[in-house]
Amino acid sequence: MLPNLNPKQLEKAMKRMGMSVDEIDAEEVLIKLRDGGQIIISEPQVAKMNMQGQDSFQISGTVSEGEVEPSDSDIEMVVQQAGVSEDAAREALKNSGNDIAKAILSLQN
Repeated sequence: MLPNLNPKQLEKAMKRMGMSVDEIDAEEVLIKLRDGGQIIISEPQVAKMNMQGQDSFQISGTVSEGEVEPSDSDIEMVVQQAGVSEDAAREALKNSGNDIAKAILSLQN
């Protein structure tokens, strides 16, 4: 922090620079990765910062990783389009990073 600057003065300085910071009361933050994985941040402290119309977020908390499970509607779509069982559709979705089109194509080949 800046020395000899109280929070009210800091807030005023930020407003003069066109910045605003809002705390977000979040329970959990989920980041879905392109490879089908996910990052889960439990008990997060989330700050939303806006500077000249551009939003950014700062997140801290307890981090864990896992896989994103395909939704029931995605599984049903693959079952109908590829004519396979739910288990086969679920496996194809996991292997394709939950990409429905890739899952269907892989089952049709």
